[in-house]
Amino acid sequence: MRTLCSSTLIGEFFVIGFAGLVAMKDPDLEMSTVWTVCGIAMGLSVLLCGMVTRPGGVQLGWALQIALIASGVVVPMMFFMGAMFAALWWASVHFGRKIDEAKARFAAMAEADGADAAPSGG
Repeated sequence: MRTLCSSTLIGEFFVIGFAGLVAMKDPDLEMSTVWTVCGIAMGLSVLLCGMVTRPGGVQLGWALQIALIASGVVVPMMFFMGAMFAALWWASVHFGRKIDEAKARFAAMAEADGADAAPSGG
């Protein structure tokens, strides 16, 4: 799960940066405000890469997805991009867990086969 979720979060890092470039062109927004908000969101996306397997990591990822969609208020294209990344986040979590379960089953089968093949000491 970690690999899939981290890939999604790194993609979001870049999308947030590009959205900041677009938002910077809005004359009603101050550049310092835009980059403070974008910087926090970009930092959170990178930090979440390491936290995704810890308790609450997936929930924080969902909060980032909601914030990404809500950023469409400032940059309308982010409604679409946020929805796309929310779908990617769901797929990363859903299929990542299935992959983790399959790896655990495979490791358990390999361990059981190794124990059966071990020579007896007597």
